[in-house]
Amino acid sequence: MKAGALIHLPWVAALTLMAAPAAAATIEVTIDKLVFSPATVEAKVGDTIEWVNMDVFAHTATVKGGWEVMIPPKKSASLTLKAAGTVDYFCRFHPNMKGHVNVAP
Repeated sequence: MKAGALIHLPWVAALTLMAAPAAAATIEVTIDKLVFSPATVEAKVGDTIEWVNMDVFAHTATVKGGWEVMIPPKKSASLTLKAAGTVDYFCRFHPNMKGHVNVAP
């Protein structure tokens, strides 16, 4: 092997690592006593939000003109984020419950 070939190997490895897409994350939002926690979430396109309902009644994560996720009592439900942007959501059954998601590309 030529000595010059060894110099290029670290660059190839570095470029390969930089080009690899980040793994999608699952972000947990707990619902307890009529509160989304955390109320604001930072996410990326491809990440999944999982709402875990600790309450004894159903909730939703609803975006006006957008998506709605039904979250049964003492269960969880999830949604994979497909587009970048900022989204405000609320519970259709309890409109005082509010959350916010910032979705980066």
